[in-house]
Amino acid sequence: MRNKKITIYKWTTAITLCLSLAACAPNPAIIKISSPDVSKAIGPYSHAIKAGNLIFCSGQLGLLPATGELSGNEIESQTRQSILNIKSILESAGSDLSKVTKVTIFLADMSDYTTVNRIYSEYFSNHPARSTVQVAKLPKNGLIEIECIAIVH
Repeated sequence: MRNKKITIYKWTTAITLCLSLAACAPNPAIIKISSPDVSKAIGPYSHAIKAGNLIFCSGQLGLLPATGELSGNEIESQTRQSILNIKSILESAGSDLSKVTKVTIFLADMSDYTTVNRIYSEYFSNHPARSTVQVAKLPKNGLIEIECIAIVH
């Protein structure tokens, strides 16, 4: 058990150091990122922001790029589309899902947790740090919204 605690501490320290370096870099360039393969933002925000070597991806609903409507009425299709939207945004910024370090998932119903985990594990084999919370309501009555932080080299 002692080795696991040390490993967790090292990762936590590495993530904290990485965030600190990005925040403290002298005049880091802040670049707005958008992807043509994701529906237009439904509010006054960017798909993502690149600051230093980090990408901060805004929360993505399971919206279809062509229509801006939800991909379906069930958690499976919305989860897959949300992740595909994140994937497109990260690729537009020069990164990918394997470089994601932190994910936050917002669920309209926590009873969807097991289904979301199954689908999530198909895309995030690197097991980034993650939080999942239930919220009262999501835009467009979505069932899931996912945001993340990733590294770009």
